[in-house]
Amino acid sequence: MNRNIRLTEVDVAHAKRIYPEGEYIDNDLILFEDIAKVSLPENSSRMKSLFLALCTGGKAQYTVDTKAHEVGAGDVIIISEGQVVGDYRLSCDCRGIALILSYDFFQNIVSGIHELSALFLFARTHPVFHLNPDQTKALEDDIRHIRQKVTDTGHRFRRELVMTMLKALIIDMSNVIYRFQQTGDESQMRSEVIFRNFIQAVEKNYRTERRVSWYAKHLCITSKYLSETVRTVSRRTPSEWIDSYVTRELRVMLKNSTMSIKQIADEMNFANQSFMGKYFKEHVGMSPSQFRKS
Repeated sequence: MNRNIRLTEVDVAHAKRIYPEGEYIDNDLILFEDIAKVSLPENSSRMKSLFLALCTGGKAQYTVDTKAHEVGAGDVIIISEGQVVGDYRLSCDCRGIALILSYDFFQNIVSGIHELSALFLFARTHPVFHLNPDQTKALEDDIRHIRQKVTDTGHRFRRELVMTMLKALIIDMSNVIYRFQQTGDESQMRSEVIFRNFIQAVEKNYRTERRVSWYAKHLCITSKYLSETVRTVSRRTPSEWIDSYVTRELRVMLKNSTMSIKQIADEMNFANQSFMGKYFKEHVGMSPSQFRKS
């Protein structure tokens, strides 16, 4: 038996190929006006982006990381990067609108906004939220307004405008997640609490602390327990999460500041410019200077 099963990886570029009618911005965002018209993969696939959808009618069944879910009108679906989705079954009257955002695009949108990343990460273990009719209409209107701006290719600042509108949408969604999170506090598994606290600690300290042992001590648990817990909840190691925050900040600084590479290395508390260069190339695939010129 061949045990090397390769999952289809779904990102914006892949979605553009299977749904050319979608409205998109580069390989960072695609919007589906009617999810029922999208050709869903026959086999399970791994998300390499953030998937956000609103069911507006009918029913849909699917699995996320082998756990079954059923959604209906008014349900929001959030599927995070790295999660495996499959076993789709849509009713004949199923309708919905959806967005796929690249991970970097999402991180750039929420960068600097306290707790937004952590709230969306909470959705990994709670991927369905129900909205009341007013919330449903507001979200549907928001997505349709975003679509109008995505299609306005003549707008000089289309990308920046869409990012601003998405930021507002994500803040609204985060408020829904926050309220859901608060009402579910008593039944939360300890692992979810540890993961959330870990991400919040990383968001505050990644510029100065990159050691898993430091975060474990900060959370008053062992490094081994932290690693096992974070991997179970998120399918990523603590080091991978720390590195994702560090490399995201380095990419933003290289692209959007006039600081020298040495100044960025100092700002991010690397021992020296050479060490930062090796770190960046290992995680991004090119040197800081090559990335800045690209």
